[in-house]
Amino acid sequence: MDTMVIGVAGGTGSGKSSIAKKLCEAFAPDAVILCHDYYYKHNQHLSFEERAKCNYDHPDSLETDLMVQHVKQLKAGQDVKHPTYDFTKHLRKPNWEETKAKRIIIVEGILIFTNQQLVDLCDLRLFVDTDADVRFARRIKRDVNKRGRTMESVIEQYMTTVKPMHEQFVEPSKRKANLIIPEGAKNTVALETIIGAIKRKMY
Repeated sequence: MDTMVIGVAGGTGSGKSSIAKKLCEAFAPDAVILCHDYYYKHNQHLSFEERAKCNYDHPDSLETDLMVQHVKQLKAGQDVKHPTYDFTKHLRKPNWEETKAKRIIIVEGILIFTNQQLVDLCDLRLFVDTDADVRFARRIKRDVNKRGRTMESVIEQYMTTVKPMHEQFVEPSKRKANLIIPEGAKNTVALETIIGAIKRKMY
């Protein structure tokens, strides 16, 4: 089976998840998304208070080696079972989910281009580049509404880990991208151009 692995990276709140979903919809049922967020480490040995203080924006917070293994399996046409994560508890959920092998594998995450193995596995690497103020506002809205956080905790986390880790790891990883998409899924011209290029290559 001919496959294509598409990496979609970008800072928190940049719109990379929306780009990944748009691509998946465009190539359904031949596409699947695998999120780096699934692979946060299971720190069950720590208390909730200790887990809440962990730096989740550093590459070491994720079990990326397992994701690399799963991408290789999907690329070889093998289905995989991946972990899932509960952001309200900062723990992995007990049930792992199955992802079926498809022709187009969309790998999405803030830090995926910081790992050279993932970079090498991607046939197309996209970086979603969005203004920092917009990303920060989206992060607050998401974490308060969907992850049970207080606004104060979101702001503190952003200033202490998210922003510095973005500057140290995410922004430099932009150099690994083949294409940079300003403003994410709102950039319909870029999205249509990318979809057209993928269709010509795969179909």
